[in-house]
Amino acid sequence: MSPQLIAHYRLSSKLGEGGMGEVYRATDTKLGRDVAIKIIPAAFAQDADRMARFTREAQVLASLNHPNIAAIYGVEEGALVMELVEGPALAERIAQGPIPLDEALPIARQIAEALEYAHDRGIIHRDLKPANVKITPEGRVKVLDFGLAKALASDPVSGNPVSSPTLTMRATVAGVILGTAAYMPPEQAKGKDVDRRADIWSFGVVLAEMLIGRQLYTGETVSEVLAAVIMKDPDLSGLPASTPAAIRKLLRRCLDKDPQRRLQAIGEARIAIDAGTSTDEQPVAPPSAASPRSLYPWILTSVLASALATLAFVHFREKPPEPALVRFTIPPPEKTAFVFTATANMGPPALSPDGRRLAFNARAPDGKVQTWIRSLDTLTAQPLEGTEGSLFPFR
Repeated sequence: MSPQLIAHYRLSSKLGEGGMGEVYRATDTKLGRDVAIKIIPAAFAQDADRMARFTREAQVLASLNHPNIAAIYGVEEGALVMELVEGPALAERIAQGPIPLDEALPIARQIAEALEYAHDRGIIHRDLKPANVKITPEGRVKVLDFGLAKALASDPVSGNPVSSPTLTMRATVAGVILGTAAYMPPEQAKGKDVDRRADIWSFGVVLAEMLIGRQLYTGETVSEVLAAVIMKDPDLSGLPASTPAAIRKLLRRCLDKDPQRRLQAIGEARIAIDAGTSTDEQPVAPPSAASPRSLYPWILTSVLASALATLAFVHFREKPPEPALVRFTIPPPEKTAFVFTATANMGPPALSPDGRRLAFNARAPDGKVQTWIRSLDTLTAQPLEGTEGSLFPFR
């Protein structure tokens, strides 16, 4: 029989029971507020060393201050004093069937925000499941029992591991399996050490169950559930057809059995959920079959448009500019002269094919005729060796 008074807290009604203890509604007689009291199992509370460690862990958890995390107020006489959260548990809502996307994704986002806040402070939940998530009448999500799995992890407490919300077995310091079988990641089910990626797996399971409306991993015994978690890939075929691609990808990454390939930070889940709820990208409707007759107007319009575009291009295209006329004079090289007489015609000058150089004949004072080359970008000409005495060299 439970006590009626714990410290200055007066118990009024029982709220629930599980492997972590019994939970009661109570009244804080000093502050005049309602709280939740979790009474630790007697086998645990009577162990002074375990209670001392549990108290230290609870003090750390009490430092969490986030609107989506149920607060821990303290430890009193073998009981944990917590914020009383009114409203149904998420497990009750899932039991009624799939939750619509526009309702499920905001819930998932608030869970992700709570996990992100705790992970940034080095605290892992270790027992995230729909039963540990409540939704207040105002629609705010509250994650319960944050970090209590680690606080209570030591020797196994008494209770039926099949019906208990929290499974505790293999009581060794290095490899304790603690959590709820259907929501623990494969590495936790194998008794290995876990980190924040264990919460990411559990988050993926919770999100999938919200959208599908049933448990992702089931079995007649805890062993069967653990075997399914370790060996079987999650069945996501029940996701609604309208589930955004961003959410499907998020679930696949959260539920990767290999922690190295799994989503590494829950903040990425929050970003993916925002992408999945964005209205910027509208779903593309599949193309409908159209009869050939209904396509005639479109074909005719396309042909006319192409013809008009071609005519416009031909008519309005820019004509190339007329080449500019360039005039310049070419003086004979120094101490030479051009001679054009009936008896001494040296021929006209010639322009190179690229239009850059000019070749001509000129006669020196001694009467010798030679061919000269002038580049049109210079003012002087250069004699061409071996052309002395040339006449009509450009015919």
